[in-house]
Amino acid sequence: MLGRFLEVSLQAPDVPASLAFYESLGFVQATVGDIWSHAYAVVTDGRLFLGLHAREFDAPALTWVQPDLAAHVPRLESVGIEFTIARLGEDTLHEIAFADPSGQVVRLIEARTFSPPSLRPTHASRLGYFEEFGIPTTDLGRSTTFWDALGFVAFDPVRAPFAKVVAAGRDLNIGLYDVDLRAPVLAYSDPGMPERIAELRDKGHRLLDRLPRGMNSRENALLEAPEGTLLMLTTSAE
Repeated sequence: MLGRFLEVSLQAPDVPASLAFYESLGFVQATVGDIWSHAYAVVTDGRLFLGLHAREFDAPALTWVQPDLAAHVPRLESVGIEFTIARLGEDTLHEIAFADPSGQVVRLIEARTFSPPSLRPTHASRLGYFEEFGIPTTDLGRSTTFWDALGFVAFDPVRAPFAKVVAAGRDLNIGLYDVDLRAPVLAYSDPGMPERIAELRDKGHRLLDRLPRGMNSRENALLEAPEGTLLMLTTSAE
């Protein structure tokens, strides 16, 4: 329904600072095109791509590439999607945007904006394994129905460490979280996460004091990037 996932688009007022932060965690730069007039960089851990944009927009946004986007619009409208942005003129890169029930922005553009770097299959960041993009919601049922209509496959709800539903997509999983988070998160897991968290603290990374209810600070953490992106680090089972 949405196309091929491109990136989590982040508003980064200081692109070099954000770039240095992610590279310190083991992310690698991708080669970007000149399609945007603003400063733009992309980093990846091999599974997730983050677009760092030096412009104001509703962020973070989940961005997919859908070729021949204008022809695809009626299909989205048929499942009840209402667009907040619809740039479909002949002299511009086609782009549409809409929001899920919790307000999470979804963007579709018609062409790629970067080329992925060549990484070894074993490449990984210092954060562990990227699990999902976590969206806080107050209505799990409504949010699940929305993402299901877009072609995601929802798993059964879980209750620990908090109530959530994972909606699996072809190239991105969405975590729908009924939890007290102020913003979406990039969720990472690793059986050895306590050691990873201790190393991040030793290296001076900013870890937030307050965690969602039910998560202890020895095995879990919230890391904040310079542009404000939250990275949730959790301890997974072996």
